[in-house]
Order: sequence, then structure tokens, then C-alpha cells
Amino acid sequence: METLKFKTTIKCSGCVANVTPSLNKTAGENNWSVDIQNPEKILTVSKQGNITEAEIVQAVQAAGYKIEILK
Repeated sequence: METLKFKTTIKCSGCVANVTPSLNKTAGENNWSVDIQNPEKILTVSKQGNITEAEIVQAVQAAGYKIEILK
């Protein structure tokens, strides 16, 4: 299974709570996590089906956070 990684501005548990509905809808429940202890606030998504990096970016931006794809 492919894993997608992103640098975000999701910095606390409140931020995680704000983005949860959008990411659950896009990536699926329990298919993503944010390491808020990491200085780069890394979002890790277990790729399911045909989900794209662009869809994850849109979901996070829709919740009001900045995100960039890590290669």
C-alpha cells in the first residue's frame, strides 16, 4: 500500500479535530494521521483506491490549512 506524505500547518489537536471531517471523507477514517510533534507537522495518508495527492491537498485547504506534498 502506498503512503502519501505532506507538510502542513495542522499544529495542535484542535486543528486535527477541524480537519478530521474533511480528511475522513476524502481519505477514509483511520487512513491518515498528523504528527503534530514533528516541526513540519507531517500528514501521512495510506492511499486507498484511486485517491490522489490533489484530493488530499483540496481536503486540507478546504479546512483552512496550508499543505504541500513531500516527495
